[in-house]
Amino acid sequence: MNWPWRAKPQRGGPAARAEEPARAEESAGAEQAEQAEQAETARRHAIEERWGGQTAAWADWLARSPAGVDLYLWWQKRNDLVSLVGEERYQVRLAELLSRAAPRDLAVMGLGCSRRVDRACRAPEICGQDPEPRPDGRPYYRSGPVPGACSSFIDCYSPHEIRVRFNGDDRHSAVMLLRGGPSRALLWVDGVPVLEGEWLDNGGHWLDERFFVIRIGGPDDHPEQGYTSIGQWLYDIVSLLVYDAELRIPYVLVPGPTENWRDPVVEVRDGTVRVYVDEGAQAASTPDREFPVGAPGAG
Repeated sequence: MNWPWRAKPQRGGPAARAEEPARAEESAGAEQAEQAEQAETARRHAIEERWGGQTAAWADWLARSPAGVDLYLWWQKRNDLVSLVGEERYQVRLAELLSRAAPRDLAVMGLGCSRRVDRACRAPEICGQDPEPRPDGRPYYRSGPVPGACSSFIDCYSPHEIRVRFNGDDRHSAVMLLRGGPSRALLWVDGVPVLEGEWLDNGGHWLDERFFVIRIGGPDDHPEQGYTSIGQWLYDIVSLLVYDAELRIPYVLVPGPTENWRDPVVEVRDGTVRVYVDEGAQAASTPDREFPVGAPGAG
């Protein structure tokens, strides 16, 4: 007798069996992702517990910056290290590390920045990102919160009185340690000590992304020279340092008897450095001094 029947569809046919490895792979991937997230959470917790929340917020950057780690450790242990190696050796090594540092390394230190000189960076989630180039490709001075951190930093609390200024594309940096006043201030540009023993102003600026300009002590025998006990800067008539970072050439400009540089202005135009007695003279295009500078790589 022939019974009418149809075969029942079998579970796990070819299509279903083909999906099983994909599901297994997806499950394994999710498990690995979860394990990685747990490991990262544990790592950050350990960093925060050992170094504090501010440092933990910069953990991703420090993992990419050996120079930043060296600087951070030298700075965090400064009191112990000064007693161990002495003030002078500590200061020299600090300047070396600061000269190798990127802006984000200085933000990790907790120095004040161009946005707020009185406190450490409060936006590492922004400043810890890679800097964004301008649409026209030109460098620019950064003031945060901004990816890449600020372009200048100021130490308001330690006895070293650090000042660091980067040029627009971060290729050059000027590091100053102002401990002891202008007669004992020290300057390094790209890690090279410049004009040791000169009286230095407590700041300077980058010009044309290549020249670091800073006021230094003026000539004692200038007929208009005067002095004041107010503040750190004592010279009425000042001289200038224009440091060519590309060629590593310092130009020391001392005013003559008829050049009354109380508030001089420097500009670079058509390969020539021009010094004006003040902004009014610059507007009138009447420089007191001018000299040509060589092109990088020339000669």
